[in-house]
Amino acid sequence: MMIATGLLLLAAGTVTPDAIRVRKFEFTYRAEVPVPDGARRVDVWLPYPTSDENQTVRELGVSAPYPFTIAKEPEYGNSVLHLAAAKTREKTFAIEMKFEVERREYVRRDFTRATSDAIDRSNPNLARWLLPDRLVPLDGTIRQMAGEVTRGKTSVLEKARAIYDYTVDNLKYDKTGTGWGRGDIYYACDVKRGNCTDFHAVFIGFARSLGIPAKFEIGFPLPRERGEGEIAGYHCWAEFYLPGYGWVPVDTSEANKDPSRREYFFGAHDENRVQFSAGRDVTLAPPQSGAPLNFFVYPYAEADGRAVNDVKTRFTYKDLDR
Repeated sequence: MMIATGLLLLAAGTVTPDAIRVRKFEFTYRAEVPVPDGARRVDVWLPYPTSDENQTVRELGVSAPYPFTIAKEPEYGNSVLHLAAAKTREKTFAIEMKFEVERREYVRRDFTRATSDAIDRSNPNLARWLLPDRLVPLDGTIRQMAGEVTRGKTSVLEKARAIYDYTVDNLKYDKTGTGWGRGDIYYACDVKRGNCTDFHAVFIGFARSLGIPAKFEIGFPLPRERGEGEIAGYHCWAEFYLPGYGWVPVDTSEANKDPSRREYFFGAHDENRVQFSAGRDVTLAPPQSGAPLNFFVYPYAEADGRAVNDVKTRFTYKDLDR
């Protein structure tokens, strides 16, 4: 059994204002990987959480039965844990990450500070967030739809708000039937329902089609009430770039689920979440044999270069500031 620990700290000098809400909790991410009969090698990749401006990750420990590495994939800079098991005789094996998180409320709505509407498309920090994703094409139909939604709006802020309002008003948070959860913009626009991935496919696709950079970010939600328990699945959210000001957080699906917080989620992400990765169509580090991942929040495994689809997961949290 190998145990690795690390300490990831927020950059020195960062100050959390008193008005910003903070949540401290322990998070456990567990994956149980089946070994197909006759497999010579099993590779597993997990998203590896890191500190950023909105969260500090501490005391990160990894428990795994085989050697692993931590690397960054080059496109988005996501950290990736990779484990390789060669000629294992086990039927299954488990990998577990346990760490503490200090997550800070992320509020950016002082829009009077925006001094320009000119977006520098050559800026390397913005370029990828203007490009299409496999399930979020920026074709003529999407541009036309986005143009209709933003008709009469002239500034980047006005257009972003119009897209936000359209998404909140016209989609329904509904995980029934099939097709939801893939972040397919055409599916979401046709059936006008889905989960957070579908909501943010619409927001991000419409924004990018109009030349507004927009990020896709993903992790796990925590219930607003403090306590402990199991987390059923992921949550994703978005940011758009406002020239002369910077990135602005939005969460269209949470605004749809709770209309009383509609204004709040245009310019804020609450503290009840933890981020694991960003971007879509993700090529891992080292690269997987299969196609790029639609998004990267769950474990991905391959046996002799072929995807293993029945990896079991369990995610739990325990608040430390109750």
